Amino acid sequence: MYRMKKISLFAMVVFYVAAGINHFWHPDFYLQIMPKWLPYHKGLVMLSGICEILFALLLIFPSTRRLGAWCIILLLIAVFPANIQMMINYMNESNPKLWIAIIRLPLQIVLIWWAYSFTKELKYKG
Repeated sequence: MYRMKKISLFAMVVFYVAAGINHFWHPDFYLQIMPKWLPYHKGLVMLSGICEILFALLLIFPSTRRLGAWCIILLLIAVFPANIQMMINYMNESNPKLWIAIIRLPLQIVLIWWAYSFTKELKYKG
């Protein structure tokens, strides 16, 4: 179990670093799903990318892992309106990728659960 947890942790770090970098490589995607009522769209896209990278790096070290996991949970909650906006945009456009936007909504719960699994210390039980 410990080995699987370490693999899962590594996967989470890679996932969030890649997602964070993607905010800089493809900011237009994220700008399109920003809710209109939020100010400073480009700044918020860049900030969320920085946060994803930083929080992923916090997961690496046992002393900061719990903080990193809680920060990821808060970030996932904070970006949830963008996932809703994406679904609304795709519905209005009759976008064939609407199913992806719909799946993203409950996927947030899975991602939150995944991050939550690292809010407790990893213990080796040999």
